[in-house]
Amino acid sequence: MQTALRIEQALERAVAAACGPGAPPLLAAALDYSVFPAGHRIRPQLCVAVAEACGDPDPLATDAAAAAIELLHCASLVHDDLPCFDDADLRRGKASVHLQYSEPLAVLAGDALIVHAFATLGAVAAQSPARMAALLGIIAEAVGSPHGIVAGQAWECEVAVPLSDYQRAKTGALFVAATRAGAAAAGHDPELWRMLGEKLGEAYQVADDLRDVLCDEEELGKPIGQDAIRLRPNAAAELGVAGAKARLEELVKAAVGSIPDCPGAADLRMLIKAQTALFFPKQLARVAA
Repeated sequence: MQTALRIEQALERAVAAACGPGAPPLLAAALDYSVFPAGHRIRPQLCVAVAEACGDPDPLATDAAAAAIELLHCASLVHDDLPCFDDADLRRGKASVHLQYSEPLAVLAGDALIVHAFATLGAVAAQSPARMAALLGIIAEAVGSPHGIVAGQAWECEVAVPLSDYQRAKTGALFVAATRAGAAAAGHDPELWRMLGEKLGEAYQVADDLRDVLCDEEELGKPIGQDAIRLRPNAAAELGVAGAKARLEELVKAAVGSIPDCPGAADLRMLIKAQTALFFPKQLARVAA
C-alpha cells in the first residue's frame, strides 16, 4: 500500500505539471483521463521494488523514473487504442481516450505523455545528475527503435511478425526499463537487472495472451480476441493454452532466479513470486499442464 501511494503521488505531481496554467483545457483533461484512476501500475511498482532492494538512497530519482515509465505505458495504451491501430472502445473499464475526447486529442495526449515522461526526469536532474544520465538512456531505449515500444507497435504493421521480437518490444521493453531504472536510480549496475525485466516482460505478455483467449471483456476491461482478429502473434495460439501456461511458469521461475545479490534480494524474490501469481488467469485452474 505504501508503494502504491508513493507511485500515485509521483504521478499526480507529474500530471499536475503537464496540466498547469496555460494548458489547453481539453488536452489537460485528456491527460488526466489517460493516467487516472490507477491501473495495476505493475511497471512503476517493479521499478520502486528494485530500487528499494538496492537500498533506495535517492527516492527523488526513483520516483521520477517510476512516474516516467508509467506515463510512457499510459501513452502506449492511448495510441494502441486509436482507430488506426486497434480501434478499441474500452480501456481499464472505461471509454478509450479517443472516444471520450476525440481522435486528434488522443494522438496529442499520447504524444504529450511521452514528452512529459522525460520532462519528469529532467525536473530532478539537478539533484541527481549522474543518475539522470543513466536513466535517460535506459528509458529512451525502451521507447524508440529498434527495441522499444514504438518498434513494438510498428511490428503490427509488418506482414510477418516474429513472436519473440514483437513481445520483446511491445511489452518487454518497459519491464526491462523498470528493472534497469530501479537499479540505476539506486546507483547499482543496471545491466545486472536486465534479465529480470526480460523474463517478467515475457511472462506478462504470455499471461496477457492467455487472458485474451480465456477471459471475457468485462473481466479484462478491454476488448478480447484482438490478436486473432488482427492476426497478431499470440503465445496461447502458437503453443496452445497448456503450452502457454507451462511457458509462463518457466518464465516466472527464471525471473525469480535472475535477481542479483543485493541487500533486499530475499524480500524481492518473495514479492516477485507473490506478484507473478496474479499473472495467472483463474481459468487456468481448469487446464491440465
